Amino acid sequence: METKKRGGIPLYVWMLVGFIAGLGGGLYVNLNGLEVLPWVMDLVQSVGQIFLRLLFMLVLPLLFSALAVGVAEMGDLKSLGRAGFKTLIFTIIVSAIAVAIGLGMVNYFRPGEGVNPALAAQLLAQGADSAAGIVGSAPKSIEAGKFFLDMIPSNVVTAAAENQILPVMIFALMFGIGMVMAKSPATDQLQQTLQGVFEVMMKLINLVIKLAPIAIACLMFNLAAVFGWDLLVRLGAYAAVAVGAMAIHMFVVYPLVVWIAGGMNPFKFFYGVREPIVVAFSTASSNATLPVSIRVAETELKLPRRISRFVLTVGATANQNGTALFEGVTVLFLAQFFGVDLNLGQQLIVMLVCILGGIGTAGVPAGSLPVIALILAMVGVPPEGIGLILGVDRFLDMCRTTLNVTGDLVAATVVSRGETDAIVPADAVEPVAPPA
Repeated sequence: METKKRGGIPLYVWMLVGFIAGLGGGLYVNLNGLEVLPWVMDLVQSVGQIFLRLLFMLVLPLLFSALAVGVAEMGDLKSLGRAGFKTLIFTIIVSAIAVAIGLGMVNYFRPGEGVNPALAAQLLAQGADSAAGIVGSAPKSIEAGKFFLDMIPSNVVTAAAENQILPVMIFALMFGIGMVMAKSPATDQLQQTLQGVFEVMMKLINLVIKLAPIAIACLMFNLAAVFGWDLLVRLGAYAAVAVGAMAIHMFVVYPLVVWIAGGMNPFKFFYGVREPIVVAFSTASSNATLPVSIRVAETELKLPRRISRFVLTVGATANQNGTALFEGVTVLFLAQFFGVDLNLGQQLIVMLVCILGGIGTAGVPAGSLPVIALILAMVGVPPEGIGLILGVDRFLDMCRTTLNVTGDLVAATVVSRGETDAIVPADAVEPVAPPA
């Protein structure tokens, strides 16, 4: 999450203020049995809906450009050969493991259950109408190969017009691979154009995010007025499960991958990357941590310069295990909260979109927000539910950024195994200076 300031106060602080104000007002209404004037509730809901619609408006071009450019940046595949393919395979496999851990934790502990079904159905009905016209429904099963068939659009323009997120993301993935394979001055220019689209979308996203404190207050007021104290209990359970899943991936999966696939002692690895871990947790920014990660990879882990720089640079946008895990946990938690039962096929869809979303939106300030809202609408959960998690998102953002940065260094360690700097002379690249 970005830390841009308003009047010297970081944006996340304003978001926390909006969260507390909306939660406090909603709890006061709920506990005292007050009735809010209908036009006031309509106004409150409209403000939240405007925020969500603005996100939905921007999410498809953002995802397409980010995913296509993220894959195309592996255009170094032709010069680095195995390193690029190993990076891509690592990203897909480890992101899948991360999402699977998150989904498994939510299914086991079920932090979203226990809410009054009648109240959940009431809010579910409110969100269904607003979401129906924004995002098409996801496939309900994977029987007879229908799921895989539906992933491939017969007409990508029609799929985009109908807001079918998964087919558009598959097309963006193939488009990026095509730009890698058809490397030429023309495709380089096309990549620059898509990069421009991405930057425009990010600028607009950042403008929309500035409305988040007001939107959070409105969304939380509506939710707290309906659910009362149940909201706080469920929210605490959600945060605990999310952090627990990230801890398992950080301290179980990563050490095993470093040891087995990277051939390095896990204790040596974590001791060497202690500095980028601290920077990532304190700044909640993968991009801000990148210079530190590059320096540590070369000086502490002794990884080949050309490999580590390639993997860490691409990984800052494409290898985001923490983001993918967070998205999966959040979607399933909110589905449980609103009483939406997702079958195995639908959970596999969520898992796939989270993996692709991790590639397409990683390293983007607040990039997971529109993706989560869109997935929620895909599986029939009110997108308004994102208001539940935004107030505690700063701490979770710090945790998942730490997971993302550590995952990039794990990837660099694995891909560097058996590689050397023989292709690039040591004096051909200027060393990265440590951050001020």
